[in-house]
Amino acid sequence: MAIETASLGTARFFGRNWWVLLLRGLLAIVLGALVFTRPFWSLRAVMLAFGLYALIEGASDLFAAILGRRHRDDRWLLLLEGIIGIGVGVVTLRTPAVTAVLMVFFIAIWALATGVLRIVESVRLRREIQGEVWLALGGVASVIFALVVMMQPLAGAFVMVRMIGAFALILGTTEVMLAFKVRGTRETGRPRVSEPSYRRVA
Repeated sequence: MAIETASLGTARFFGRNWWVLLLRGLLAIVLGALVFTRPFWSLRAVMLAFGLYALIEGASDLFAAILGRRHRDDRWLLLLEGIIGIGVGVVTLRTPAVTAVLMVFFIAIWALATGVLRIVESVRLRREIQGEVWLALGGVASVIFALVVMMQPLAGAFVMVRMIGAFALILGTTEVMLAFKVRGTRETGRPRVSEPSYRRVA
């Protein structure tokens, strides 16, 4: 198989799914905005909303990985993201009786795992798609959020709600920017750089 073909497949894969990234980003931004405009929201309500977001994101990642099985050799990254997101979302939504601290811990685990996977994916795709920096920034934001939460698990509910709202706004913005960056590849499917090593090989 040609190296060039593999690169084009990856670019087309992201381009064809740009609207999923956009939708996820807008949902995260809406969640973050509601947190700051609805200060009476309880930590439990915010956790349930974020659990729903994790479930939606995980399902979209899993669906995208299945659809892109012929185009991407590294689709296992999306599969892992999808499985983790669905798992955390289901646990958060199906166990509303657990304490808010435990629910925050679930979200932090999701943010840490998906953040690391996004950073790894951005490094692997840096020569193939536009906007991989936004994928990396989203991953870095997720890791920082997770570490801050884990270091302050007993922070007040008001502080924790604000932290989640800020994280949702940052994550949503990176998703939206990534969506617009990769949208143009849905037709051309061209990788970002063209080097001699991309030529067809036997």
